[in-house]
Amino acid sequence: MKRNQMRYDERDLAVIQASQRLDANESIFFAQELEYVKARTYDVKYPELTAIRNIPVSTEAGPGAETIKYYQYDAVGFARIIANYATDLPRVDLVGKEFNSPVKSIGASYGYSIQDIRAARMAGKPLEQRKANAARRAVDQEINRIAYFGDAKHNLKGFITHDNITDYTLPNDGVDAEEAASTKFIDKDPDKVLRDLNGMVAKMLELTQNVERPDTLALPHTVHADLASRPRSSTSDTTILEFFLKNNPYVKNVEVIPELAGAGTDGVDICMMYSKSSDKLTLEVPQPFEQFPPQPEGLEFVIPCHARCGGTIIYYPLSIIRAEGC
Repeated sequence: MKRNQMRYDERDLAVIQASQRLDANESIFFAQELEYVKARTYDVKYPELTAIRNIPVSTEAGPGAETIKYYQYDAVGFARIIANYATDLPRVDLVGKEFNSPVKSIGASYGYSIQDIRAARMAGKPLEQRKANAARRAVDQEINRIAYFGDAKHNLKGFITHDNITDYTLPNDGVDAEEAASTKFIDKDPDKVLRDLNGMVAKMLELTQNVERPDTLALPHTVHADLASRPRSSTSDTTILEFFLKNNPYVKNVEVIPELAGAGTDGVDICMMYSKSSDKLTLEVPQPFEQFPPQPEGLEFVIPCHARCGGTIIYYPLSIIRAEGC
């Protein structure tokens, strides 16, 4: 957001002065400091909130949207050999399905008391930045949660829990420390791990007749650490993950998504493959994080914060495959 977009006009300052009885110097100090705090908040990065990096983000619906509507079309009909003067040509057409995703508001706030403002001005110190950072982080965390897990109460869909994506059953032929059968990669030798990863790719290709091709592998932290460090064989200096990425013709990217840990049935880990393209899926954020002018409440100024989110829309469910128990 540009700096001049965050400045308050004279009416805002008049409201603040009249309501809270700050003197002119204190009002000017507060307005200038709050402008600085808000500007800095937009620069704060939280790399561990990974949804906006792993799912293409769309803001095109706009902040006024209550519902995001999209259509999926399919061609029906066929052609055939006809006579020279035929009039009964086969008919083809398009059949469309309509889908709707609601958009919900996300809110948080922070505030400064009159004493906070006066003490900061007297000491010549800036207003506490961490309050604004905490509000921004709270909103980002909620968007991150919705992006991955959705919100059933408000009918918002999530990337990990979406009910229409394809599931792949990992073979139960590993052996854990207690010599019990296991689906986990860490309990399998490298050949079986590579078989499983390639099996996920093969299933997507088979189901879609090679239309959908995954380009990204998403793993929990511990699974990634294992595959990225365990050798392909006892005589190789190539890891399992390096070997897979080098030899699979489709998957070339790996993303570590902490939310995949324990996200499966009975708390098992999940791994996923997908095509990371905005043609296949989008995280809908019609209104990114924004802050409003301070609202006087008693002896405090409260700064409302707001965003709008429509969850994760998956336009082509067969472009994603999920495996539990990795």
